[in-house]
Parts: sequence; C-alpha cells; structure tokens
Amino acid sequence: MISFPRGREVVLGVGAGIAAYKACDVLRRLQDHGFLVTVVPTPSSLNFVGKATWEALSGREVKSEVWEGTQAVSHVALADKADLILIAPATADLIAKLATGRADDLLTTTALATSAKMIVVPAMHPGMYLNPATQSNIETLRSRGITVLEPDYGRLTGADSGIGRFPEAARIIETVLTTSGSHGKLLGKKVVVTAGGTIEPIDPVRYIGNRSSGRQGVAIAHEALREGATVTVIAAQTEEFHLEGAKRINVQTAEQMQTILNEELLDADALVMAAAVADARPVELSHEKIGKESFERIELTRNPDVLGEAGARKRPSQIFVGFAAETGEGVKSRGLKKLHSKGVDLLYVTDVSGGRVFGELETSGSLLSKRGESWDFESADKFAVGRKIVEEIAREMEGANG
Repeated sequence: MISFPRGREVVLGVGAGIAAYKACDVLRRLQDHGFLVTVVPTPSSLNFVGKATWEALSGREVKSEVWEGTQAVSHVALADKADLILIAPATADLIAKLATGRADDLLTTTALATSAKMIVVPAMHPGMYLNPATQSNIETLRSRGITVLEPDYGRLTGADSGIGRFPEAARIIETVLTTSGSHGKLLGKKVVVTAGGTIEPIDPVRYIGNRSSGRQGVAIAHEALREGATVTVIAAQTEEFHLEGAKRINVQTAEQMQTILNEELLDADALVMAAAVADARPVELSHEKIGKESFERIELTRNPDVLGEAGARKRPSQIFVGFAAETGEGVKSRGLKKLHSKGVDLLYVTDVSGGRVFGELETSGSLLSKRGESWDFESADKFAVGRKIVEEIAREMEGANG
C-alpha cells in the first residue's frame, strides 16, 4: 500500500455559538482547497448544527464526546493525525478551556493532546469578547504560538452590533493557507494523471507488461490535490493506494487508457502522463490458456501513442507533462527530443538502467521544460519530485492564461 506524506488533514472544531452554521461554508472551502476535514463539534454546538449535517458535508464520521468509540482513543488518534486544528467559531467558554488546559469533551482533549498548529476564530457578543478575562485568555493562547483571529465588526444576534462577528470565510481560509504552507495554486483546475503500467493480455493467464509501480503518478496526484485541484487518476496496474479526494478510474490496456483519457481531457486543464504504456500488444488474444507446447511465438502489433495522439488535440490553454524512462548514455538529450516530439510543456526523464526507480521510494532524473529550463534530481523522494512538477504546472498555467 502506498503511504502518503502529511499535509492535508484538518480538524475543524465547532463551538456552541450561533455562528456555527457559518462553519459549514468554511468546511466546504477547506475541501475545495484539497484539505481532508474531520469535524469535531462540542456537544452544545449540536444544538445549532447537528451531526447529520457535518457528516453529510465532510463525508466522515462525526464525534463530540471522548466516550464515543473509546477503543480507538479518538482524541489521541485525531491529535496525532491532524496537520492543523481550526476552531471556528470559538466561544468565550471554549477559549477559557483552551487557555486553562481543561479537557472535558473530544475537541478540548484533542486540542490538549496535539502538537499540530492551531487557529482559533472567536465569535461572540462584544461585551464577552472585550471582557478582560476573555482578552487575557486570548493573549495566553497567542503566547503559546496559537493563531487567534480578530473577529469582525458588524451585526450580531438580535439588534446587537459591534466587534465579535464571525470573520468572512475568505479571511479564515487565507489564514489556514498561510499557516499550513499550502497555497491553492491549482484551485478550480482539473488535473488528469495516468499512473502505473498497462498490461496487454496474451491469454487468460499471461500478459505483456512492465515494472511500473505507479508510485510517481500517485505522488503527483497527491500533490495536485494539496494545491486544490480536482484530480482524476487513470490507474493501470499499480501498487495498492487509496487517495481520498481523487476520482479513480481503473484500466488495464493501452487502448482502454486512451479511451478514458480522451473523455477526461475534454474538460481538463492539465495532463500528467506518468503511466508506463506498453509499446505493443498481441495481434490475437486467446480466450483459452495457450499450452506450453503451442507457446512458441507471439505476433505483436504496436499500441497507440497515447500521449502523442492526445498532444495532437491539445488546446493552447492545456498543460501537458510527459514521462520518459531511458537507459544508457544520453538520457537527458533523448528526453529533450521527446519533449519536443510529444508536444508537451514539461517532461520528466529518468534513467532506469538496471531496473532503478521502478517500485522504489526515490527517483533520479531531470524535469525538462519547453522554456529551456531543467531541474535535476538525484535519489529524490518521489513526492518531492511530484511537488516540483505540480509547481511548474501551476507556473505554466499562469503563463498560458497571462
């Protein structure tokens, strides 16, 4: 099973204020930016927004008490898993608990147990917010490195008005992006990634294939999700993976991949062709196992050039990334030729001599750009390479739309 680096998990804590309903919009926007969100409401906040709403919006189970699912030790599990804890809205009572280290529900126990970064968004009546006790508690939280947003001025519950209004969602999200180091560079963009090795059946038992594990393609898909893209993974034979938030379409053969790819590219902004497509397939597929005595020769025919044919239909606004696995001398120069012959904007070429790279956690190669730039990687983590590729896709998009 492919394991993924941290960086997408957010715990959204919801306090018992009337602004709890506004956290629904915050949840949606976090998801739009590629974050995976677990909602942890305080028990009292469920009077404003119920569990069913949070579960429907987040797609995840929602708990509010420590005593729910005790076998999993929920507060410790959430604390360990979270990359960021966002508490919005935070009432005066909840802020007081956080400042004094009280832990009497799932949210406060999680907050006490975590080492993740934390953002607190106060929302309450002006008198409660400006009370010296609340102000002292807020200063205590800030002195511990917790980010506490200033609330907005404006209309509150009933006829009241003043400081204490729940901030606009855009300001909260901007703080999350800054704190988490994510930038949402591909927000609103669709990225199609092919991964793994296609297989071409000979008979019900045998096939022509290659040693691709799909790790690099899946890593790129993960990094694209982190930048807010809508991601489709067209997966051939790969190591097992579960990439939450991505649409996955399984294929086997080159022709199947080409058919699905043509459909997905209709509304795509970028394609990353990381799959290792088999160059040839048997002319005839036997529906019965071929006996050893008859297994002497296989007549082959060339598979379609999936990337080349897609490139011929490429729109000017689309960004295409190709991959090339080479061996021997002149790997980079051959990569440059393919960069231009395939009509792609970027191409990652890697030296697979001796079976290197396939199935490994690290890769060595060069990312080449049609702009004439190149970046070399030596024994680099595949997710780091994926991050650079996604970064350059975003830069190419900016240039194409500029």
